[in-house]
Amino acid sequence: MTKDNNQPLYIMPEGTQRNTGRSAQRMNILAARLVAETVRTTLGPKGMDKMLVDSLGDVIVTNDGVTILREMEIDHPSAKMIIEIEKTQEDEVGDGTTTAVVLAGELLKQAEELLDKNIHPTIIAKGYRMAAEKSKSILSIIAKKIDNDSILKKISETAMTGKGAEDSKEHLSELIITAIKKVKDEDSQSIKENIKIEKKTGASIDDSELIQGIVLDKEKVHSGMPPKIKNAKIALIDSAIEIKSPETDTKISITDPEKIQSFLDMEETMIKNMVEKIKKSGATAVFCQKGIEDLAQHFFYKAGIYACRRLKKSDMARLSKATGAKIITDLNELSKEDLGSAGLLEEVKVGEDFMTYIKDCENPTSVTILIRGATNHVTDEVARAVEDAIGDVSAALSNNKVVAGAAATEMRLSKELHDYSQKLSGREQLAVQAFASALEIIPKTLAENAGIDPIDVLTEIKSNPDKFEWPGIDVFTGKIIDAWKEGIIEPLKIKTQALSSAAEVATLILRIDDVILSDKKSSFMPESPDSE
Repeated sequence: MTKDNNQPLYIMPEGTQRNTGRSAQRMNILAARLVAETVRTTLGPKGMDKMLVDSLGDVIVTNDGVTILREMEIDHPSAKMIIEIEKTQEDEVGDGTTTAVVLAGELLKQAEELLDKNIHPTIIAKGYRMAAEKSKSILSIIAKKIDNDSILKKISETAMTGKGAEDSKEHLSELIITAIKKVKDEDSQSIKENIKIEKKTGASIDDSELIQGIVLDKEKVHSGMPPKIKNAKIALIDSAIEIKSPETDTKISITDPEKIQSFLDMEETMIKNMVEKIKKSGATAVFCQKGIEDLAQHFFYKAGIYACRRLKKSDMARLSKATGAKIITDLNELSKEDLGSAGLLEEVKVGEDFMTYIKDCENPTSVTILIRGATNHVTDEVARAVEDAIGDVSAALSNNKVVAGAAATEMRLSKELHDYSQKLSGREQLAVQAFASALEIIPKTLAENAGIDPIDVLTEIKSNPDKFEWPGIDVFTGKIIDAWKEGIIEPLKIKTQALSSAAEVATLILRIDDVILSDKKSSFMPESPDSE
């Protein structure tokens, strides 16, 4: 026997922290559940708001799950996995992020109880996947098709209920449905991109309006330019209307004072030629993605041309779609065929600022909803609600299928999954039952946030399973209602995406049994739950 046999063997750097087995699983589940608990109180029409204050003192007041999760600074890796659900849900649908995160947290809670019964994480993960697939199958059967525009309006109103826009949801829904009809496309993502949301304070929410064109938070670059142009011919330029600076350091030596003036005259001539090329094309308005030199502004004013500068790339694209103009880089290539048209272009004072309206376009494939509100916080929250509503209607149109809201869908799924689990043998049956029980977190949360006893609500629904086709919760009265008949409708895509995302992240976290941290002290390693 050698002397070295009793020496410890190090395979990782000294100081590395390691959490394994049950302890690692508990830690990961706890972190993920804490994120879900943070946003849980915001769910539903009676959900509470969160005040988010950043390091600069900027304040956001919202109950929008996306905004809350994006503004939170999260260090724990498992908690970050939960936040990834929000990104997926927002990108794919545009709404339902809070539902997805709350459901993921409850799936992990139910899984923890199974782990305490010595059910292996792999079996739980398999059961969860089976339940998620069965849920999608059930949803495809119970979902209904959209057969009239009134359903779209109800989807929009459902999305805005419980948010800052609730009191004006009917007016805003009218604007949203009209806007979507104008830009309707097979791709739901294109619908969201082609509806611009512009915000301005200083009026009531009911003063919000739809513009058949584009509204820019820009004013004309010269006060002498015409404030209004009818039948405007619009040029879109994405290069600077100014003298280009040399890419390398350059020195110009002038020995004769007269040459200074000739040099300045040459610059002026170059700028004047640029403006003349635009004028020659027939343009009466110019929108430039980059800068417009002061001298060029003067020449535009003299030519009676309306000009705005430093537009966003997205605004240039929307202007192109709304007016039919082509975005030009080289002024030498600008021609009459590249111009777009608008029935009316004008500078309008909105609140304390001036904005540019490009409207009455012939066939606009991009429009603007101008959101008004008393304060910045109100306007921002209404804008978020409108964006959610646009996302919901777009998602509904993408597959033309919808289901009832007010937790009716989750209750029907829960019942169907409990029945399905009875047909299974083996321990996966317990995981499917846990999945079915986890779905009840949605009606429970809606009830709790409305100050209603969740046990009474669930008992009443379960005791009368056939009373309504879609048994949901009226959070304003505390009664059980037929959610479909009450017009509480949501896109099928929200439910399927939320279930998929929640199940996938829950199984991913459950399969982690070892957390290894470098020797550098990490801020997210909590004390082990088994350390007491």
